[in-house]
Amino acid sequence: MIWAVVLAAGESRRMGTQKLLLPFGDTTVIGAVVRSATDSCAERVLVVLGADLDRVRAEIEPERPSGRTIEARRTAGIAFTVNADYLSGMLSSIQAGFRALPPDAEAAVVMLGDQPFLSNRVVDAVIAAFRESGKGVVVPAFQGRRGHPVLVDMRYRDEVLGLDPADGLRRLMRAHPGDIEEVEVDDAGILRDLDTPEDYKGVEPAGGKRILRSDPQK
Repeated sequence: MIWAVVLAAGESRRMGTQKLLLPFGDTTVIGAVVRSATDSCAERVLVVLGADLDRVRAEIEPERPSGRTIEARRTAGIAFTVNADYLSGMLSSIQAGFRALPPDAEAAVVMLGDQPFLSNRVVDAVIAAFRESGKGVVVPAFQGRRGHPVLVDMRYRDEVLGLDPADGLRRLMRAHPGDIEEVEVDDAGILRDLDTPEDYKGVEPAGGKRILRSDPQK
């Protein structure tokens, strides 16, 4: 079974507010990422919570006061886990997610909770490349630049759990350069996340709706 592991534990310090809850299209930033995960061919979705965990979880679940609902059919297969050590950085959330995955998990597609421009087609392309290549790590690239999401075979679970938080997944990839499959995708969203208010300025209101503008050169 292939899982999409959505990292939604960060504090959003550079944004100055919880960026995962910012409006994005007809949903929120985290809602858009979860939608891409549930619309992909990943069989299950795991969301790793941390900072503002109650608010973020409420935004994902079908009954929530904001009115920007994600259909119940999308959330039926979603599991949650909490990274109590989220202040240690992104790798700690990846590790929390990997610990929470069941023994029969085959691979995990690690998705960043602040990448709402990412299409489910990219997730599908990464999974397809994993199936076709048999490689243990699959990374998407746009015009030669690597981005997210990164798929990791669970044969590396213990190695990931032993990584130093300062290194991240790059340490895993440096250790196994021959087991990496790079798949070229026509989607600049793999390179774009939302860290600062300036990043979010690319999401502008127009006519009561929000227009999503992606800058491939960012």
